[in-house]
Amino acid sequence: MQDTLNIIKKFIPKKIFTFFQPAYHYLIILIGTIIYRFPSKKIHIIGITGTKGKSTTTEIMNSILEAAGYKTALSNTIRFKIGDESKANKYKMSMPGRFFMQKFLYQAVKEGCSHAVIEITSEGSKQFRHKFIDLDAFIFTNLSPEHIESHGSYEKYRQAKLNIADNLDNKSKKNTILVANKDDIESELFLEKKADKKITYSLSDVKPFNIDDDGIEMRFNKTTFYSKLNGEFNIYNILAAATLANELGIPHETIKKGVENLDVVKGRVQKVDAGQEFDVIVDYAHTADSLEKLYKAFPNKKKVCVLGNTGGGRDKWKRPEMAKIAEKYCEEIILTNEDPYDEDPKKIIKEMSSAISDSKKPIHEILDRRIAINTAIEKAKKIGKNSVVLISGKGTDPYIMEANNKKTPWSDFEVAKEEIKKVTKTN
Repeated sequence: MQDTLNIIKKFIPKKIFTFFQPAYHYLIILIGTIIYRFPSKKIHIIGITGTKGKSTTTEIMNSILEAAGYKTALSNTIRFKIGDESKANKYKMSMPGRFFMQKFLYQAVKEGCSHAVIEITSEGSKQFRHKFIDLDAFIFTNLSPEHIESHGSYEKYRQAKLNIADNLDNKSKKNTILVANKDDIESELFLEKKADKKITYSLSDVKPFNIDDDGIEMRFNKTTFYSKLNGEFNIYNILAAATLANELGIPHETIKKGVENLDVVKGRVQKVDAGQEFDVIVDYAHTADSLEKLYKAFPNKKKVCVLGNTGGGRDKWKRPEMAKIAEKYCEEIILTNEDPYDEDPKKIIKEMSSAISDSKKPIHEILDRRIAINTAIEKAKKIGKNSVVLISGKGTDPYIMEANNKKTPWSDFEVAKEEIKKVTKTN
């Protein structure tokens, strides 16, 4: 069916297709939903959206549900899981289009899953990929500018996120729940959406808390949690999942077990250990705000950063902003290639470096991402065990996207591990 539609698309003039594109996307989703027999009506669906923290929150929520004995399905930027079967997400998109989500839910129902946890994005919303997914529960994490070129404005980006919450207003689900981060000003708009129960969470709910290099200690509903996840932002992610789990009636000790069972979220403040004395971290941080929070998570470390930026006309405004944040927090700055798409990667790097040209800190422009990572590791080794290499932007992304749709297989984690071994072996 999809192959036939793609052939038809080739024969339609671009201007006409653009005009009818929303209807096209809606029709595709509707057809997929009918083919797979409206699967969301037969399984408990938890949808999670926001600018940051979506993937980690889905992983925490999934871990809690598994600790409670439920058979789960999980869809996020990192992976797709149905029951015990899990595979990496190699689509370069958090929420694949066409028939994917309906087929995924259909398979989850077929395999006997009682719950599905889904990361839902603004891009997915824009193309109606969230349509006909009846939600039992919805979590809003936070909102800050992103995908502005794609949506046309911040207001349209925000509206795409708000539209997702409308999926709580359905006839097939009872006792729907909306959970929102009260510390984010945009939560007020989300809380206006229709739901049977509305709950908020805030950092003040768990103060005092403790964060160190080993992770987080926090208290939720009189139960002390320990998590190996790092950073204040992960307290928010834990809170989001724990707040919903509590409302679902999951016992506090089970919530604690689920949180503590999750040692690492791939590509999210993920440590790379190859026997070196300094830290190397891979993280997906790709907005100015998330980058700053990543750097703040290591206040006592001397930071060496590997920083790139996406091409293809995507959020160009971020480039100088992220470079300035790196200049503020890092001892050594290595600017490199990320996903240039059809833009000149050298130009992208120059747009970053020009914003911090007056800096007194060492700035290195290295086009080859592997060499950039190797250089950062060399620098950290010279600084010593109090240093940390922070490789941001890609997380678990499986490719470097280049011109003419070329995909170069890639893994920041694996490359970092290989380069650590080279550096520690030869020095």
